[in-house]
Amino acid sequence: MEYGCIGKKLGHSFSAVIHAKLGNYDYRLCELTETELTEFMTKKDFKGINVTIPYKETVIPFLDNIDESAKKIGAVNTVINNNGILTGYNTDFYGMTELLKKGSVELAGRKVFILGTGGTSKTARAVAKSLGASEINVVSRNPKNGEISYDEMYKRADEVEVIINTTPVGMFPKPDAFAVEPEKFPNLSGAADAVYNPLTTEFISRARACGANAVNGLYMLVAQAAKAAELFFNDKTMTEKTDKVFSEINKEKLNIVLIGMPGSGKTTIGKIVANALGREFCDTDGEFVKSNGAIADYFNSNGEAAFRDKESEIVSELGAKNGLVIATGGGAILRAENVKHLKQNGIVFFLDREVENIIPTSDRPLGSDREAIRKRYEERYPIYCSAADIKVDSNRDVNTVAADIEKAFNSMEGQV
Repeated sequence: MEYGCIGKKLGHSFSAVIHAKLGNYDYRLCELTETELTEFMTKKDFKGINVTIPYKETVIPFLDNIDESAKKIGAVNTVINNNGILTGYNTDFYGMTELLKKGSVELAGRKVFILGTGGTSKTARAVAKSLGASEINVVSRNPKNGEISYDEMYKRADEVEVIINTTPVGMFPKPDAFAVEPEKFPNLSGAADAVYNPLTTEFISRARACGANAVNGLYMLVAQAAKAAELFFNDKTMTEKTDKVFSEINKEKLNIVLIGMPGSGKTTIGKIVANALGREFCDTDGEFVKSNGAIADYFNSNGEAAFRDKESEIVSELGAKNGLVIATGGGAILRAENVKHLKQNGIVFFLDREVENIIPTSDRPLGSDREAIRKRYEERYPIYCSAADIKVDSNRDVNTVAADIEKAFNSMEGQV
């Protein structure tokens, strides 16, 4: 390969998509074991590569030269091959700095706690120092060399002002995991996560709920990739593309999620939106029926709790994917875990249809008559409003509603 990314597990990687948007060059993902890494670096059959977990330190002995800043950091994520001479750089420093600036995460004069001890942690330490952090603490499960334990971090909870997660905790396929609980730190003002898949990690979601400025790792990934491409081709214009590429990638990866009462048009409108945007459409009720048969029959035989359990499994699976239009069952938002899973990679639209315009049907076990519909509406309306990012009037023609959703989605600016 000419250009690409090497690492141990790259199934989650967005790097190839990002580089395809930066320029017209062949960029591939290359998973390597430790043994294969030695052969790859010795063979030198590439022009430029990015290096990711867990090889940002491992590649250093294979290099002929190391950029001064990368040497100080002690981690390399970009290698250039110039006629057999390998030179290592650290573009993560640029990427993380830009991420923190973009998300208004202020480090100057703050006590910063960095989770993890790998190559990205070393980069975070250098960034924190360069941005004027008053104190830098590295947190490890097995502390040594001046690091502190997670227990010690919690004991010093009042001191914690900024947290930077450089561990893979919370990364797909385990998006419910988190390294620390932001709620335990009363003075937390900022948080950053190097993880970018899911787009909003559990850690970042909870940090935002605490009122902290909190940023996801995708912008860092795009910024460092642009800086690496600049080194690949000696092209100073690459970093100028960062905002545009980030916005495009973020939008492509986001799911469009439709919530609302049964009969509010989620399935019909969702199909129109999916067709217009060239996306796959998924319906949580439809997915349930494929595996379990009619919902009303399942309700009668197994009860609502059993149905909700199955529904949650479907929501979790779909919410972890990217680029879908998802229509949810009317009661999917009744479980907080479902809302969380839908928001990890999604923007949530509430199709708000007045109860008088919702027609009861026999195939809806909790909405088979007018009285039942009204009761569900009154119970759920505040939950729909709370879960929604955008509320859309669904009392109009379905094509008009779909067009409004498309317009709102297309006008979105990428949020870090």
